[in-house]
Amino acid sequence: MIQNRDLLASCWTWAGNAAPLRGDETSPIDVRTRVEAAAKAGWKGLGFIHADLPEIEKTIGLKGLRQLLDDNGIVHVEMEFLADWWKTGPERAESDRWRKILFNAAEILGVKTIKVGAELALEGEPAPVDETAFHQEFDRLATEAGEVGTRVALEPMPMNNLKTLEIGAKFINEVNNPHGGLTVDTWHTSRGGTRYEDLAAILPMDKVFVVEIDDAHREVRGSLWEDTINERLYPGEGDLDTAAFVKAIHDAGWRGHWGVEILAESHRLLPLDQALARAHDTAAATLEAASQLIAAEQSEKV
Repeated sequence: MIQNRDLLASCWTWAGNAAPLRGDETSPIDVRTRVEAAAKAGWKGLGFIHADLPEIEKTIGLKGLRQLLDDNGIVHVEMEFLADWWKTGPERAESDRWRKILFNAAEILGVKTIKVGAELALEGEPAPVDETAFHQEFDRLATEAGEVGTRVALEPMPMNNLKTLEIGAKFINEVNNPHGGLTVDTWHTSRGGTRYEDLAAILPMDKVFVVEIDDAHREVRGSLWEDTINERLYPGEGDLDTAAFVKAIHDAGWRGHWGVEILAESHRLLPLDQALARAHDTAAATLEAASQLIAAEQSEKV
């Protein structure tokens, strides 16, 4: 049975009408309204996008946000998204600016994990990456994260240079930094071609820092990028068999809370309270379905 059923709304799940790389990524809804709506819907954790942090600092402040989270029973806090951390020149300078903002917020908010990216291609293949720099700079990033009491979780995606969980796990094992790990997401796992039954053999579970659930249609709609940001479905409402994913990663040893990452145009256009309730309730039902799968398997062994 799955004992830990705490659910964390990833940054896009509770952002309202905001999306990745769509101009201004900040939420159009003030943070107090969003936190209170999330708590009312039953969420125990929230993820924050980097773009929202400056506005939060200007309004209620990070300490005010920490108090708001405490007042609303939010116990798990994650942040994202740091890109270009391995690069040089202006891109690296901008990345370092956000690194400082994220690390400062992590200390004040008690953030356990910050999600970070790799070389992304919206179409075609990702640009070549200096593998030595990528390795060394991730090690450095993870070490610096540990110094401020947090850690970083790299997210393999079929659209970046870490196309599969197998590739991502190999990289994380090679770096072998205690503050550097992986994000494992249903969509990325399935679209990357990794079989759920192979997760236990592939993943170094002590380095899996974030697990996120969602769903999708059997076939990719549009490009992979369009599919991932506009066409995801609520857990259990698509063709990815999210309950089987949950069972597989639980069998592999995951005992943490469950992130829920819903990126879909239909979700973004719902009233916030409806969007949060539907994402929460479908995820909770998926955890229950996975628990029933586990119980059925255990009863067969008796």
